[in-house]
Amino acid sequence: MIKRPSFRDVDMVRGSIFKGMARFALPLAASSILQLFFNAADVVVIGQFGSPVSLAAVGADGLIVGLFANLLLNLSIGSTVLAAKFLGACEDKKVRGIVNVSMILALTLGVLGMIITAVFGEAFLKLLGTPSDVMPGALQYLYFYLPGIPGVAIYNFGAAILRAKGDTSRPFYFLIISGLINVVLNLFFVIGFKMDVAGVALATTISQYVATGLMLRCLARERKSIRLDIHNIYFDSSAFKGVLKIGAPAAFQCLVFYISNFVIQASVNSFGPVTMAGNAAAANIEMFVWVCMSGFEIAGMTYISRNLGAKEYARIDESNRISLFYTFCIGEMFGLIVVFFAHSLMRIYSPDPAIIEQGVIRIYFVCGTYGICGLMDGFSSNLRGLGHSVLPSVVCMFGACGLRLLWIFTFFNIPANHKLTNLYVAYPGSWSISAIVLAVCYVVVRRKYPKG
Repeated sequence: MIKRPSFRDVDMVRGSIFKGMARFALPLAASSILQLFFNAADVVVIGQFGSPVSLAAVGADGLIVGLFANLLLNLSIGSTVLAAKFLGACEDKKVRGIVNVSMILALTLGVLGMIITAVFGEAFLKLLGTPSDVMPGALQYLYFYLPGIPGVAIYNFGAAILRAKGDTSRPFYFLIISGLINVVLNLFFVIGFKMDVAGVALATTISQYVATGLMLRCLARERKSIRLDIHNIYFDSSAFKGVLKIGAPAAFQCLVFYISNFVIQASVNSFGPVTMAGNAAAANIEMFVWVCMSGFEIAGMTYISRNLGAKEYARIDESNRISLFYTFCIGEMFGLIVVFFAHSLMRIYSPDPAIIEQGVIRIYFVCGTYGICGLMDGFSSNLRGLGHSVLPSVVCMFGACGLRLLWIFTFFNIPANHKLTNLYVAYPGSWSISAIVLAVCYVVVRRKYPKG
């Protein structure tokens, strides 16, 4: 017998999928937006009260900081998929194993990430071709930020467990609190204590641990299989293998994506600090569109996994269609809104006309085609919901990532083609090809299960 969820949870195996998916995804998207405000507050405060070099320093760290955060987020996908599947099948013992392994993994990976960042941070920045006048500020930001990486890990895995049971509301509330703290501390450290980039990094770290503390308190007060009992944490090897089977390919795909983005960032850096600053601000604006889509991508994946466990096969197909509809429409709609208000949005980050114009170039090419990115990510997530994580990772690595690198090292490297517009066009082109291949893969994989 399938257990009914609590009032906080979305019932993924009954009722309207269209309405339920919106109820699931909207708090998740809002939570992601608040997480972005951690970094956005850094960029805005530095852009308004610091120098262009300081803004460029924060932007230079964006890929490194984002890399670890997204690797952890993608690894936690394994926890969401398996916990959702076992909850749908009412296998409480297996759910408890996932919860325990998730927390052990989070703490271990968080500490490793902190150590790796401390040891190789400067080398990563040099690899990106960070200018010498930007490097001191970039290192300062990085070293003040890295103690917060374990907190990021624990929070993301905790949120992954709550998502599996349909609870996306409480992580949203936690981030409202920590986000407000982050903004206040940014102003306090930068304006009051003149700490510049170190101040915004320290504010982000402190606010992150507020969210992490609230998440741990929440899990400790949960009931039955989903509860985290810190006095009885044990290592479940089967759960560990299962989480890595789903999460590791997703994390590796993320890593390869970042390698291609490192190459793109190095190409952007070759145009100088003004272009770097404009690109950093535009990329931050762009992420707000992406997270609005990503809430529905995760919703589709979780719905499919939960209904797979409950053997509600007809709802799997409906979940796939509805999640793709949501991701495409939201990505394209919000992307075009950003394009329309591109200059106004860029002014929030910097008053410098040159920086604004450089950022607008990226916004036109990337945000204007974001619905295609939504289809690519949607099919990829839904394949993982069916338990197939390696296949979408391979397609995205050779499609989105491989094609970008091929484009940069061939066409873009020709001196006559060395223009920002020719660099940014690699995004929609690689998304389109990958989305088509992933759609075919989903159809093939879905045929392995009953129709419903």
